Amino acid sequence: MIQIFGTNKSFDCKSAQRFFKERRIPFQFVDLKEKAMSRGEFDSVISALARSEGGRSAAVDALIDTKAKDYPSIAYLDDSDKEDKLFDNQAALMKLPVCRNGKTEASCGMQQKIWEKWT
Repeated sequence: MIQIFGTNKSFDCKSAQRFFKERRIPFQFVDLKEKAMSRGEFDSVISALARSEGGRSAAVDALIDTKAKDYPSIAYLDDSDKEDKLFDNQAALMKLPVCRNGKTEASCGMQQKIWEKWT
């Protein structure tokens, strides 16, 4: 089952939902403003991204939205502090949507080419 983590007001999150709806692929949408990822879900996403990004540190950096208003609060932190800050401020700092296909595959941002491989 595909999970989409994002916010209801995000255009990219709505586009991701439309992508899966048009292909009749069932998904679960989780609004990060209402319910943040658990530590287990967050670690699962980081681990899945680490496989494709080349390590845990690169996965955390890939998840951070450099255009976010709160980006300066995380930009110069060391890796472990970045990860903690990102976990604590998911809706404000993550590149959305974060999509997860089971526990082994994940993407952040609009990644239609990756999603097509999941279908």
